[in-house]
Amino acid sequence: MTEAWEASVEAKIQDAVQRGEFDDLPGMGKPIPGRGAPYDEAWWIKSFLEREALPGDLLLPTSLQLRRRIEQVPDEVRDLPTEQSVRDFVGQLNAQIVAWLRFPDDGPRVAVRPVNTEDVVRRWRVERARPTLTTTVTEAAFVPPPARRPHRSWWRRWRRRG
Repeated sequence: MTEAWEASVEAKIQDAVQRGEFDDLPGMGKPIPGRGAPYDEAWWIKSFLEREALPGDLLLPTSLQLRRRIEQVPDEVRDLPTEQSVRDFVGQLNAQIVAWLRFPDDGPRVAVRPVNTEDVVRRWRVERARPTLTTTVTEAAFVPPPARRPHRSWWRRWRRRG
């Protein structure tokens, strides 16, 4: 029974080859990627992320994704045009954090707290008010390093006390 089935499959493959359905396939004539590398169980996940140009953060648990987003808040709000847009951004992030705190998933328990909107807005204002430095190497003056005190070891200090 299996021999008849294998013969049928082989016949269909040979017919497809004769019709040219296997000509000009992507990757034809190229080496198989990762052929000499050690086996990786998550090879298909990594190839999917690479092929679809998705960030690897999608594989992290929600708590770690939120923690990473909290760390990136100053960089993300830096280019926002208005204070209201900064407040909206932080408000949306805080809504996601509160939703996760209400119903945490099975991931690791990482301390995640809502972001203080006023602190973010204050930092955003300071960065907007700070002038950009455009000095070149020739314009920059040489500033010598501060003079260092002679180093006294902790052992000598301890001995003098006693």
